[in-house]
Amino acid sequence: MPIIPNASLARLRAGQVSLGFGVHHLRTAATPALAKAAGYDWLFIDMEHGAFSVQEATQLCLAALPVGIAPLVRVCTDALDEGTRALDNGAQGIVVPHVDTPELARRVAAAFRFPPEGHRSWGGPVASYGFLPPAHDVAQKEINREVMIVGMIETAQAVANVDAIAATPGIDCLFMGTSDLTADMGIAGQVGHERVVAAYTAVIAACQKHGKFAGVGGVYDDVWAPRYVRMGARFILGGSDQQFLFSAASARATFLSGLGA
Repeated sequence: MPIIPNASLARLRAGQVSLGFGVHHLRTAATPALAKAAGYDWLFIDMEHGAFSVQEATQLCLAALPVGIAPLVRVCTDALDEGTRALDNGAQGIVVPHVDTPELARRVAAAFRFPPEGHRSWGGPVASYGFLPPAHDVAQKEINREVMIVGMIETAQAVANVDAIAATPGIDCLFMGTSDLTADMGIAGQVGHERVVAAYTAVIAACQKHGKFAGVGGVYDDVWAPRYVRMGARFILGGSDQQFLFSAASARATFLSGLGA
């Protein structure tokens, strides 16, 4: 069976914006189909802040593959083993938070790439082929091409090191964790602060220099999110299930309650 292509990487490689749907609370197999129907290209399954087990996360991944939305799983920085298990069981990408140094970037890239690009172990069920992979050497080469490895830039230290981090082979995307970045800078929540704009400028420039993709997380307004996209970011987290549900539900409640006024 041919490998299932990574819809997010395909859009990014074509120079297009790739939109992410964050998942913290939803658990059903309908989640990927709903996100795809709403116009999103990738799922952001959050094992760092969401209360997902590996089993729950990978069930969402398996449900996403036939829908054509790329399942990406964020693991904790010191839980790279959970990332390899997620990849074996349906994930098409891994997001690692707080990649502050090139040394960590190299460790992350090596953990999730098969040799000769890394040291990921072979032996899982290879869900990305519908469990019918070709010969090992062919499969490993194709999986290395389709898996997406994302390092999060969330501190002033990471911004200072961003050129070396972006230069790391095997890292596809640098994804700005804007909320943590503003907290680290002592300007919590100020996503349009001049220091944040400068950080985005540096990260996007490093990505463009080294042929990587730049991403935006933690910016959900109608002012700064468009600005960072215009600056060159293409991997965009649109929000989370909680935000989407609250926004739509509260708007509907306000409308309906006003009918009886």
